[in-house]
Amino acid sequence: MTIEEIKELLQIFNESGVGELEVQRGDNRLRLKRAGSNKEYVVAQQPLPAAAPAPVVAQPPPLPSKPPEVDGTLVKSPIVGTYYDAPSPDAPPFVKVGDSVEAGQILCIIESMKLMNEIEAETGGTLIAKLVENGRPVEYGEALFSIRPR
Repeated sequence: MTIEEIKELLQIFNESGVGELEVQRGDNRLRLKRAGSNKEYVVAQQPLPAAAPAPVVAQPPPLPSKPPEVDGTLVKSPIVGTYYDAPSPDAPPFVKVGDSVEAGQILCIIESMKLMNEIEAETGGTLIAKLVENGRPVEYGEALFSIRPR
């Protein structure tokens, strides 16, 4: 933008009574803004930020190993969230491997969107495997526990 174009825009801005005006032409941007009732305004001309360089592609992480084969019924996560095995950090876990569980018993909590969702056992039996670490993110359908039905 040339000085003449900026002066012309200032004149139009003053005559229009508009509170704010922003014009962009190529890499130049002009922003006019009234500050209060004394018709004071700010003129700024700055080039647009350069496009970000393309990110460097790192080697993809190795695929996780196949989960261990477990006997019994898998309890899977019904939602995406963060897995917690206790109601609070200083409380004991809801269940431990080897515990006998009943249908409807709370096994863990999954926090999703600031809501604490209790995950219950669908069948009664013995808890034979705990497949997730406390505080770890879990995906929908990810196996959390294995229960050997009675």
